[in-house]
Amino acid sequence: MISYIDQFLTFASVEKGLAKNSLESYGTDLRQFLRFLRGVDIREWSSVTREDILNFLEISYEKESATATIARKLVTIKVFFRFLFQENIIKTNVTEVMDSPKLWKILPDFLNELEINSLLKVYDDGNTNLDFRNKTILELIYACGLRVSELSNLRLDDIKFDLNVLRVTGKGNKTRIVPFGKPAGKFLIKYIEKVRPFLEREVGVPNVFLSNNGRPLTRARIWGIVKDASIKAGIRKNIFPHTLRHSFASHLLANGADLRVIQEMLGHADISTTQIYTHVDRSHLSQIHNKFHPRN
Repeated sequence: MISYIDQFLTFASVEKGLAKNSLESYGTDLRQFLRFLRGVDIREWSSVTREDILNFLEISYEKESATATIARKLVTIKVFFRFLFQENIIKTNVTEVMDSPKLWKILPDFLNELEINSLLKVYDDGNTNLDFRNKTILELIYACGLRVSELSNLRLDDIKFDLNVLRVTGKGNKTRIVPFGKPAGKFLIKYIEKVRPFLEREVGVPNVFLSNNGRPLTRARIWGIVKDASIKAGIRKNIFPHTLRHSFASHLLANGADLRVIQEMLGHADISTTQIYTHVDRSHLSQIHNKFHPRN
């Protein structure tokens, strides 16, 4: 697959006369995309789907990429796939109908409470260590509204069971404290005490969530766990780990939480960012207005 990237960069340089900086950006974006594809076991460009591209953009967003950067990555992929199609390397150009992303187009759907319950029950009947680890991951992402990078980097010493809180390091290396409820706490304790020791291959790995070979779980693997769970739960929406964070904020707001409190728990520097993550239907807004406005 890498040879086609090299061919494309040569074509872009010789035939299109692209500047050195543009070529470097194209090369960086495509190599990142290739690493993602290999991580989800895709070995041919012809096997890439539109959903794979969206998943890559979602993970790029989780890795702190700005919206403009994500837009550039999609442009790079579209230009590359146009090249692959013109050279008859692929039969169908899956990027033809993809618009350049704006933030609200990249963000996944949020789940309603019934869908969340279905998702969280997927591993209830599982009897393996990995099933219980996956169950704990789903519970914790939703309970705390974590970014996938924050979950991947979560350390054992970041958990304060006496206070039922996590110390989370988010974008810009900023630290915040996020509470978790009793269900997530129960699963987390059991995972750390009963399951994690079986996954640990060497002493001293600080990350909470480990793979079957004892290494810290990657963002791509966490994405795969959430995706698999959504399929097993029969959820038809396009689900990412960020969907659970998005749902966390939406459900808090729908149940009366203050937007500033949600902003703090999500780790947003700007309140306008928090507003992007929240969906409250008009009927609920009307109920709030009727209940609290002095002239009603």
